[in-house]
This record gives sequence, structure tokens and C-alpha cells, in this order.
Amino acid sequence: MTTKRRTIALLMDYVRGEYQSAVRIGVERAAEAHDVHLVIAVGETLAGHGPSEIAQNSVYRLVGAEAVDGIVIAAATLCNHVGVEGVERFCRDFAPLPMCSIGIPLQGIPSIVVDNALGIEMAAGHLLDDHACRRVAYIGGPTNNGEARLRAEAYRKALAARALPYDERLVANGEFTIDTGRAAMAEILGRGVEIDAVVAANDNMALGAIELLKAQGRSVPRDILVCGFDDVGVARYTKPSLTTVRQPINRLGEIALETVLRMLDGAPVPPRNLQQVELTRRESCGCAYQAVSAGPLTIPPPRAGATLLAGRRGELERALEQAVGIPASSLHGWAGELLSALEQELAGGEGRFVRVLERLLDAAGREGVFLDLFQGVITLLRARLRQPGGDPAGAAVNEALEQLWHACRVLIGSASVRAEGRQRLDVELASIGLAWSGRWFSTCLSLPLFKRMLASELPRLGFTRVAISLYDDPTRATLKALFLMEDGRELEPPSESFSSRLLAPPGFLSSSERRSVVVMPLTFGETEYFGLMALSSGVNEMVYDALRLQVGSAVKTVTLHREMVRQVELRERLEQERGREETVVAARIQTTLVPEQLEVEGLELCASMTPAADVGGDYYDVIATPGGGWLGIGDVAGHGLAAGLVMLMIQSMVSALTSKEPGASPSELLAALNKAIFKNVRGRLRRDEHATLLLLRYERDGRVTFAGAHDDIIVCSARTRRCVCIPSTGVWIGVLPVIDAATRDAEFILEDGDVLVLYSDGVTEARNAHREQFGLERLCAAIEAAQASPVEAIRDRILREVEGWCPSPDDDITVVVARYRAPA
Repeated sequence: MTTKRRTIALLMDYVRGEYQSAVRIGVERAAEAHDVHLVIAVGETLAGHGPSEIAQNSVYRLVGAEAVDGIVIAAATLCNHVGVEGVERFCRDFAPLPMCSIGIPLQGIPSIVVDNALGIEMAAGHLLDDHACRRVAYIGGPTNNGEARLRAEAYRKALAARALPYDERLVANGEFTIDTGRAAMAEILGRGVEIDAVVAANDNMALGAIELLKAQGRSVPRDILVCGFDDVGVARYTKPSLTTVRQPINRLGEIALETVLRMLDGAPVPPRNLQQVELTRRESCGCAYQAVSAGPLTIPPPRAGATLLAGRRGELERALEQAVGIPASSLHGWAGELLSALEQELAGGEGRFVRVLERLLDAAGREGVFLDLFQGVITLLRARLRQPGGDPAGAAVNEALEQLWHACRVLIGSASVRAEGRQRLDVELASIGLAWSGRWFSTCLSLPLFKRMLASELPRLGFTRVAISLYDDPTRATLKALFLMEDGRELEPPSESFSSRLLAPPGFLSSSERRSVVVMPLTFGETEYFGLMALSSGVNEMVYDALRLQVGSAVKTVTLHREMVRQVELRERLEQERGREETVVAARIQTTLVPEQLEVEGLELCASMTPAADVGGDYYDVIATPGGGWLGIGDVAGHGLAAGLVMLMIQSMVSALTSKEPGASPSELLAALNKAIFKNVRGRLRRDEHATLLLLRYERDGRVTFAGAHDDIIVCSARTRRCVCIPSTGVWIGVLPVIDAATRDAEFILEDGDVLVLYSDGVTEARNAHREQFGLERLCAAIEAAQASPVEAIRDRILREVEGWCPSPDDDITVVVARYRAPA
């Protein structure tokens, strides 16, 4: 029966910070050594200054017994705003899971801490005693941070132990960042006080202070000495390199995870595990690397190189470990191993020392150790083992060793350059990868496209396992997997929702293969929560937070686009529904106003109006008067209810005006009608609809007087059986307030048997599948073919041919056919 592999969570506020990175590496190293899963939950410091931290910290509340067996809390990274009491309240929510704190002691929780007070006392004491400084400024950390308070109190004690007064003008506080260290240094100098040294509560603030001092023309260490605390990686690279108090950050992480595992096994653990610190002297205090002993050498010269280390192993090993800043936890026993190789080299094992040094350099590079530290190793050995002059045997040993030291220095220099180049290349490749992923993610407007981009870009960034899940309910109690990747291949995510407290789809965090996973919240802006992102550990640190922002922004973009599409679709549905309702009303108006009887003396009449699916504003009317009658046809621009209302106005006015003055001039009637239509449509309806309108006044003797603007009038002669098209040359109704000057009467004479055809543009502009119009020629040909037939047959022939040409017309089709019969 196989035992279920345990899962431990590490809670911390950042992936990339120097301190956070070292803690994470230590915890990861221990997780691998003890064969346990590791979940690194990354949020923000607790109770930050704005709601964005609340969104980020949502991931902490999801960590619990459903997903993990124990918790390591990087408490020193979480407490800046809430203090020790706030972190203790935070930890209560995780009970009864076993927990261990790193950095600050918590009540009732095993804590792995360093001797903060001793570290600051060592730093201040070094400046006060070894360099005779008397005006030592202090840059403290956040007042709510437990470690910062201990370090500030130690600064006071160091002054008191030397009978020096505490001067508040020499003290300012920062937030453990380079920027706040720079600001604190400016604050102290701005008070006009003299200082000869600065101690900062962490390295970042010390580096910020050095930047500010340089900017103001003060040299470090010539004018002012500076000392930090932590010994982060960048402290060794800066110019000047930073004197600092080294705390074994990696080791703190290792011990914390081991403590949680011991608690799970029921073994007793101490409530507090105090780790020692040491002062590393570098350039910023004027000491540089302390590779040479301060005291004179009194060792008698040996007779030969083989006995050079006789009786001195212990002394040299201690000197190397104390004087050179290579953490013992990174390369355990390195000094003794190197001295053994040197003994073998001196005893005739040629090349042994260089081979061991090369292997140590490789191991140190993997552990992130600054390789130039090994130059100090060679410097110390050269100084301690150099033989006095005058002895030929000693001179021979010196010459042989000088060649060995030179070869070692070349080896160390080459390894250091390669390591730095590899780091720079990793950062450059990560930056390029992030630039491309940001570009592609910013173009994703749908979830399918977003998932394709994830499958393409995440492996390029070095990720092999990824689970991106989105909240599935308003309370954020459940998640649904959006994207899943294993071993660099995209997998179909499970369709079922799962509890948010599992952090990732079932099985992702508890596979048979041991894994370390970084879990981060997907957020946008200050308060928008989308879900969680679980990523395989081991990728360049700068990628994680940048990718979280990119993915969060992409999810926001997809969400906005989806909502925009939904709103557009909803608006379109509402518009369509309103259009359908208007169409029903417009169709009712249009068909209701069609004249019931077509009776005018001397004319055989028939007509047809077929509304399109999207009803337009076709109009026709036949009005009988004594001795003749009126024919009207028109088309309101546009569709729907508005067009129907304008058509209703036209029909009403034409009916009223012709009834009042049957013999009126068509042009005068149109001019009067236009004024009313323009005023109603533009002034009252606030719209810009207009209409074509043609009015014909028919007299019993066959005379037809007409005016207006519409399609051509067709007259098919009974004598020739050919059609004649008579154009109308008026102005559209409703476009201009006055059309009197542009509206003129015209006339033509009908002979016995002639056929008069009026039509709307729905006939001539009907299009077939090739987008060809039916046209005036085809209309005339249909009329001529049926000229001798009854008017109903002529009408029906026109409609059949138009329907055959265009089965689904998109405009109303209106046809009026009249045959004139002369008086007997």
C-alpha cells in the first residue's frame, strides 16, 4: 500500500524579491529532499493600503486542509502593515493545520528566526569600534514589523553600551525597499545633521541610501560608511559591494519545512529556533573582503610542500569559513574539501585542487552563490601559505603555488563570467518571452482564442504544468478549469466545477510525481477577482507576476468583449422585436389604406400592393371625381412605423385636398402637401423621412395632367402595342420646406385601349441571385406581352415575372394598371 505524498503550502507576498526568493529556494530544496508536494501561494502583504491587496490576498483564504497538510508562513513578508498581532490573527484561520513562521516569532506557532538584535549590534559595533565612527545614522523598517522593531532597539543598545547619546535626528524609517531607503536617507540629510556612517535594517534600504549619497556627491566609503542586513545576492554585485549582516535565509526556509513535517509526524519541535547571523565585511565600510588575517603569521616554514598544511587544517578551515562569505548551508564542508584537495595536490596529485575547485564552482553556481567569493579563498590561501624568502625549498614551493593560484584565478574568473552571462541570458530570454506573450494575449477577444494562445506561449516561457481556473459562482466558492497543461501539452480540462479550496482541478496538486507549484490569484484592477492560476515552479522569477498581470488583463478583455457582444445581441434582439412590432403596425396601416374599390369612369382598374418582410412606405390611391378622377403613387424612404406614419399623412392630405378641389392643379396640390409634410416630419416627429410622390388628374376625355417625382409613367399604346416611358421631373416630398418653383404640371393624352401602368421601385429594383435588377426593360416587355389581356392579367403577369426574378424581395411591390375606354 502506497503512502499518500504530503502537500505543504508556503504563503508569501512576492516571488521575485531577494529575501522572498531565498526563502522560497530553501523551502523548495527541503520539499524536494523530503519528497513532498509544495504549493507556493503568492498574495500581498496583509491589510495593505488599497483594495487591490484584498483581491490579491484572496488566495490565502483558500489554503486549507482540503489541499494541504501543513503551512509554512513567510511571516516577515506579510506583517509590515498589521504587525505581529495581525499575523497571529491571520494564522488562526488555518488551525488546526501544523504551521511554522519564518522571520518573526508568533505566539503558539513554531518560529524560525534569526538573532536580529545581535546582527544590528554587530553592524553598529563594527562601525563604532573598528572604524571609530561617532555619528551613525539608522534607517529602520516598518514600525509594525516585529523584526524591524528588534533591530531598531538593538541600535539604541549599541549606542548606550558605548555611552553615546541617541539622537532622533539620525533616525528615519522605510518600508524595506530601495526607494524608501533613498527617501529615508534624504530625510536624515535634510535635517542638516552631520553623519559619518549609516546602518540600515535591510540591504535594499542600504542600497537606496548609497544611491542618494552618491547623488549628493558623497563618496561611500570615503566620506560615509554604510552597512545593511540580510546579505541578499545583489549586495555582492553593487559598487561598492555592501557590508552587511548575513542571515541564512535559505536555511530558514529549509528548517521551516522540516519543522512542519516533524509536527505532522508527532515529533516535538521547539517553539523558537534561533539561527545565528554573521557580519560580512565588504567595500561599503572600507574593509572589502576580509581575506587576510589581521595578526602576523608566526608559522615556521615547512621543509617541503607536502607538509605545508601539517597541523594547520583546522586553523585554515576556520579562517576560510569566517573570512569568506560562502554560506555553509549552500556548500556544506566546502572549505575542508578544498583543503584536502590542496594536500593531495602538494603530495603529487597534479590537477587535483583545480578539479575540486571547478566542481565546487559548478555546485556554487547551481546554488546561486556569488562565484567571485572564491577569489577571496585564493587570496587567503596565498597569504597564509607563502614561504619566507631565502629558503630555496620555500622559493620552489612559492613558485609552484603561484602557478596554481594563477590557474585558479583564471578558472574562477571564467566561471563567474559564464554564470553572470547565463543569468543575463535567462533574464533577456524571459523578457523577450513576456513581450511576445503580452502582445498575443492583448489580442485575445474570445476564450477559445485565449486558450490557443496559452497553449502556444506558456511552453515558450518554460512552463510545463499549468492550471487556470475561473470562479464559477458569485460567492467564489467553486472554480471551473479553463486551461490545463501537463508536461508541456494542453489537456482537455474537466467539465465539472470543483471547490475553490482545492486551488486547482482535482489531481493537479496531488499527482504521483512530486511537484512544486506557484498558485496566484487572477485579478484585474482593484477589486475584480477572476480565479486562480497554478504554475510549475522553476521558471525565471520575473515571469510569474508579469504573467499573472498579462493573464488577468486577457481574461478581463475576453470578459468585456463577451459582455459587449451580449449587450449588442440583446440590443439587436430588442431592436428586432421592436421592428417586428412596428412592422405589424406599419403593414396594418399600409394595407388598411388601400382603396377598397377601384372605380373611375372610363378606366378599367386593378392594383396590388405586397409589403416586404421589413415594411416600407409604398402608397397608392384611386379617387373618383365628377368627370374623372385622381391616381396617386409614392414611396416613403425608410422602413417600419415611421415610414408608415408619413405614408398615412400623405394619403390623408391627398384625399382631403382632391375632395375639396377635384379640378386642382397637381403641382399646386403637391406644393401645399409638401409644406405640411415638411413641418410635421421635421418639426414634430424630429425625423428626416421624405417620399417620392406622383399625382395624376385624369379627365374623361383621356387627358392626364401630372406633377411630382416618382418612377417613370408607362403607357402601352393600343395602336402600336409598344410602351412609352414618361419621366416625372418634380422634387421629393419633405426634403425642402418649399417646392413651388421646382414643381410644374405636365400632361399626356390617352387613346382608346391604351394601358397606363404605375409602379414602385420594388418592381424595377428587385434583384436576382446574381444581384441583377429586374429593370424597366423587362417590365415593359411583360406589359407589351399582355397588352391585349384584361388589366388583371397584365397585373398578374408583372407580379409573376418579378417573383420569378426575385423570390424574396426586400422592398414593397406596388402595381397599378388602368386601361382607358373612350366615350362611345
